[in-house]
Amino acid sequence: MTALIADIGGTNARFALTPSDGAPALIEQRSLPAAEFASLQHAAEHYLALVGARPTQAAIAVACPVAGDEVRLTNRAWSFSQAELQRSLKLDALTVINDFGAVAHAVPGLRSEDVMTLHGSDELPPQGPVTVLGPGTGLGIALLVGEASSGWRVVETEGGHVSFAPQGDEEWRIARWLNARFGRTSNERLLCGAGLSHIDAALAAGEETAVPHDWAKKLRDPAVIVAAALDGHDLNARRTLARFCAVLGSVAGDAALIHGARTVMIAGGIVPRFIPFLKSSAFRERFLAKGRFAAYLEGVSVRVITHPQPGLLGAAMVVRQSAR
Repeated sequence: MTALIADIGGTNARFALTPSDGAPALIEQRSLPAAEFASLQHAAEHYLALVGARPTQAAIAVACPVAGDEVRLTNRAWSFSQAELQRSLKLDALTVINDFGAVAHAVPGLRSEDVMTLHGSDELPPQGPVTVLGPGTGLGIALLVGEASSGWRVVETEGGHVSFAPQGDEEWRIARWLNARFGRTSNERLLCGAGLSHIDAALAAGEETAVPHDWAKKLRDPAVIVAAALDGHDLNARRTLARFCAVLGSVAGDAALIHGARTVMIAGGIVPRFIPFLKSSAFRERFLAKGRFAAYLEGVSVRVITHPQPGLLGAAMVVRQSAR
């Protein structure tokens, strides 16, 4: 017997099947463009028709808070009733979790080849509490508490929407540029795919904060910015990626202090593309720049999750737990 698992973000809807019991595995993986479907139900039905499966159990990770029956995605105009989705897909059991909660569930199932250590211990499973954060379509943050011997518990959060705390003149200019457009600047406004585009445009604008009517159409694609930064010939792109890494360091350090973390795991679809750049950036310096608690953070292990589908793996781990 297999179960349906899914990782639903603002850009992609990723699906797979996994055994209902036994070791978690990802079978018949597919990534579907979310923009091509009117709803999660339609995307799921399309996937199940593609692979010819009729599972009776599902675990679905979604990029939004999950509280109650009604679920509304943050960065995609999809909403659904858990009860109605369960009936429509003819499921006996449905579990819906936050997407970064799913990544946190995946952490105990990671192998050495699924992570890259930036600093500190590389033991697996890692020492808890574990802060899990990562820039993707948005900025996800979750907390993993417990240990391998007694079991793990995931605490889902919306920490990515905490207010941005700029440091230095350049970050204050970026904050003013973003405030002029959005009224408030959260960490997610910088630390996500669109955030790279925002930083790039703000740096190019210099002191100018006026908001042209077509400003959004002039944003550069984040993949183009990263490629140009790594190529080394585009100064603004390189400044953008360097600033992105510095801010990520500050936010990761803040989250580690808030959680009392002994390990920080960085996930998401962006950072694994430029790990060498991250290592040589101000990430570590800003991670430690917490005054009297710099010594505490020296003892925190920091790693990047390189597993290609940690959200799906986490959903598979949830299926495994529910089978016990």
